[in-house]
Amino acid sequence: MGIFSFGDFITALGLAFAIEGLVFLAFPDPVRKMMVSVATSPNAQLRIAGFISAIIGIIIIWCVRGL
Repeated sequence: MGIFSFGDFITALGLAFAIEGLVFLAFPDPVRKMMVSVATSPNAQLRIAGFISAIIGIIIIWCVRGL
């Protein structure tokens, strides 16, 4: 088996849904305001935020999995 399995992917996906659901449950009004803010943000700003988030996620995975 390699460094990645489909079970890992499904587990990560489930964790993402659980965390997102808890955020919506705990803070519905701030999340709504954030969604409006994101909808009106320029594409370049969203791309930069997405790139930074992806890099942080890869670094976290790299540190935890020791890749």
